[in-house]
Amino acid sequence: MRSFPIFTALFLVVPIVEIYLLLEVGGLIGAFPTIILVVLTAVIGAGLLRQQGLSTLARLQQNMGQGKIPAQEMIEGVLLAVGGALLMTPGFVTDTMGFLCLLPFSRKFIAKNIMKRSADKMKVGVNVQMSGFSGFGGGSYDANEGQQAPHDPNIVEGEFTEVEDKTPVISPTNKQ
Repeated sequence: MRSFPIFTALFLVVPIVEIYLLLEVGGLIGAFPTIILVVLTAVIGAGLLRQQGLSTLARLQQNMGQGKIPAQEMIEGVLLAVGGALLMTPGFVTDTMGFLCLLPFSRKFIAKNIMKRSADKMKVGVNVQMSGFSGFGGGSYDANEGQQAPHDPNIVEGEFTEVEDKTPVISPTNKQ
């Protein structure tokens, strides 16, 4: 999927929608209450970002201490940064998306979906790359089966042991 047209559309559409919503809400409740509402969402978002960021950092450190890979926490950290940036951007659409990135239940859901999609893409990439791979011990590796394919007759199996050469070296100064 090509991301350039998507980002171009977002950078054009989102500001237009934000301006429209700000004008509509300003028309309904007034300009000053609209400004207060936008500033209030930024302040609440900053507090939530700090709390959730510290919580995620603690879980990351705990997983690393237990020898686990903190993939979920790393993705959540990125989502927290994106959510914080979206909340600092004035507007109701960006505030909604920012709060979705900051609230624990929606952030965990988004992070799990990102991890699942990434794992699916990695599996596809491994299957394509490994289809012709000739592994150690003979046959080619089949990523779908997880076992060795039949032996290739052009490959000779064997083992080796590295042995240090202990024959004396005769140098010009050591001639007898």
